[in-house]
Amino acid sequence: MLRRFVAFASTALVLPAATVGCGNTDSWVDAAPAAGWPGQYTNASNSSYTATAGAQALELQWTRSVKGSLFASAALGGGDADYVALNGQTAGGCSLMVWENADNGRQRWCTRLVLGGGFAGPLFDQFDNVYVGQPGTMLSYPPTQWVRWRHPVIGMPMTPRFLGGGQLLVVTHLGQVQVVDAHRGEVVGSSVDLVLGVDPTDSDRGLTDCQQARPLCPVAAAPAFAPSNGMIVIGLWPPGAKAPILTALQYHPGQTPVLTQEWTSDAVASGVLASPVLSSNGSTVYVNSRDGRLWALGAADGKPKWSVPLGFTAQTPPSVAPGGLIVSGGGPGAKLVAVRDGGDHGDVLWRRDDVTPLCTPSQAGHDVAYTVTPDTNNGLAVLVFDPADGHTLNLYPLPQATGWPVGVSVGYDRRVVTATSDGQVYSFAPA
Repeated sequence: MLRRFVAFASTALVLPAATVGCGNTDSWVDAAPAAGWPGQYTNASNSSYTATAGAQALELQWTRSVKGSLFASAALGGGDADYVALNGQTAGGCSLMVWENADNGRQRWCTRLVLGGGFAGPLFDQFDNVYVGQPGTMLSYPPTQWVRWRHPVIGMPMTPRFLGGGQLLVVTHLGQVQVVDAHRGEVVGSSVDLVLGVDPTDSDRGLTDCQQARPLCPVAAAPAFAPSNGMIVIGLWPPGAKAPILTALQYHPGQTPVLTQEWTSDAVASGVLASPVLSSNGSTVYVNSRDGRLWALGAADGKPKWSVPLGFTAQTPPSVAPGGLIVSGGGPGAKLVAVRDGGDHGDVLWRRDDVTPLCTPSQAGHDVAYTVTPDTNNGLAVLVFDPADGHTLNLYPLPQATGWPVGVSVGYDRRVVTATSDGQVYSFAPA
């Protein structure tokens, strides 16, 4: 009896110490970006850069069609199945599709969304939940096709961004900005309306202007968010303005208000084009101008730091590595150009006038980058190049490719997925 009592007492003495040593570990359930290429331009900063070391040698593993149009790049999850999510625009049947990349594109599930917002892509979190918009609604799906939650919005949500702490940044084409709880689909704090007088019942207004970034679509491209300092930068075409400008908001987690407007900048007089990109430390905004220049502006105040003439109008955002190596965006007539941020000036490191990148290059580590170029025999090809000097490492034709490329996504397992506007999807594995 005494021995049993002593053992119990000893256990009782240990428990308080163990209790003191425990902490709150709930943060592991907070939604965060998947380990692959979770969404359009890969991360919240729109950097089109992944630390995953890209494969120089590839082999085409599978190809299939969404049976419709595609206007945003594939999102890649980070689980064992390596899911691929695509927001198609189809005449009938499914439009949002999730396939298994590692199993020859086998379909996991699909469902139909309200069409009209194909220029915005889906987003994966680390649990393989999918976040995607349709006109008037932000939605989330679990790894099955059943809806986790629906959240009403005014307009068509751009590709959403993770803010940290399980919060999601949702910006619509009509200028509504919200912080949304990624688990519950509930708005956190108050919305910010960048455009006044919008009819909240008309979420389709101006949608047809978004694909070509015209005036009736106030926000035509995904926002950029810097986790390092909470800065949000959005390209905005205010009603009646001659050209689109940049506007910035500050994210204040756990505070009221949760969002504050910080500045607007019309320093890019010809107008900004495509999504802005934030540097890894959140101090600099990079953006294309409509008169063929690459601009760097201070993220704190929107004032210009430098600009570099490209000699063409890049229709997609640049790719920006953490060390400041910038590879210009793509489009018809574009050339492959690399610029180094020198602080108060930009230096052109190299230029390849023999290459026409048709989409934003995707940098995978320090030694490999990918883009899609015209190909005489097949229509299009994936170009693998060294971002340090631009030299070609490999070239892989896309069989029977038509339309234009919508981007290159690089998975955590080094698989490379690209797609065309005509709905063709190509998946390469490291050779």
